[in-house]
Amino acid sequence: MSQRLMAAMIAGPLVLVLLALAAFLPLDYVTYRPGYTVDVLAEADGAEIIQVDGHKTYRDDGELRMTTVLVSLPKDDDGHCGSGCRKNLYDLMDAWVDHDDAVYPYDAIYDEQETQASNDRDGAVAMVTSQDAAIAVAMRELGLKFTPAVDVTFVEQGMPAEGKLLPRDLLLEVNGEKLVKAQQLYDAVQATPKGGSIDLRVRRDRTELDVTVEPRTVKGEKLIGITPGNGYAFPFDVRVNIDPDIGGPSAGLMFSLAIYDTLTPGSLTGGKTVAGTGEIAPDGKVGPIGGIPQKIAGAREDGAQLFLVPTDNCKEALGADPGDDMRLVRATTMHEALGAIQDWVADPDADLPSCKDAA
Repeated sequence: MSQRLMAAMIAGPLVLVLLALAAFLPLDYVTYRPGYTVDVLAEADGAEIIQVDGHKTYRDDGELRMTTVLVSLPKDDDGHCGSGCRKNLYDLMDAWVDHDDAVYPYDAIYDEQETQASNDRDGAVAMVTSQDAAIAVAMRELGLKFTPAVDVTFVEQGMPAEGKLLPRDLLLEVNGEKLVKAQQLYDAVQATPKGGSIDLRVRRDRTELDVTVEPRTVKGEKLIGITPGNGYAFPFDVRVNIDPDIGGPSAGLMFSLAIYDTLTPGSLTGGKTVAGTGEIAPDGKVGPIGGIPQKIAGAREDGAQLFLVPTDNCKEALGADPGDDMRLVRATTMHEALGAIQDWVADPDADLPSCKDAA
């Protein structure tokens, strides 16, 4: 037996073993896959998703679908990559060959310090903030008046505020003083003597209540365990009853349209199915989001006939596959998106804002 043949017989199995190991080792990549869509005009667990207290509502036909993306998770707090994060060569090859999926380097999606816990917290804060902005934009479109306020966007587990404050609570007063800025709350917490507490006046579901919280010192800083945000005191209550596991701000545009539709007679979509995405700013501008090709694919599979695309996502959207039965429409503002839907309902062949123009 020649030395070359003997070397090949020894090296061959070793190469196969190394390839097998490499195929199952976690790699520093993230996959994006089409997620599910949710009709925000429908019900969830027997309750309307758009809930209104104190104003007449109109429940009509048609669907307004928010879209999601299935993204592999970041590392846990210890820097380990769990089952939701771990992607091997086979996972990545499967995503590469699927036109609707995408693969990105891990550090292009997640910061070095970002973990599952921080990602969940940031997503929860962004969801509450986007709902506040969506309600404000819809009410402004209807000519309704409201005022700025400080609200609770996140309550940390195991901290003093847990069980006493809830996300979306409006913080009216701290220690008897009217609360107009989040900085006032921070200053009051820091000024609390050891063993003392702060008194808060809170509005929750159109009811005002008093809450007492004793700060806890963590790494030299006094905390009660909430993230305050810039909210609004609205003339009546509107809530978005969405799955808390859905985080992030990208459903803001669809929330604002659904709230507008719920507060006005008739079906905004003319009984048809409209999907879309986009972060909504308090002034009504629609901001870009991630995973637009996957969201278009999810909407296509769920039968959407019109898809609203943030202007800054238009170039990427043109490379996606909307199918033969779904139109892509550019959405620069909620007002523009609203007008486009109304024009489309009146005439399905109407000339609508186009992503081709933006690109």
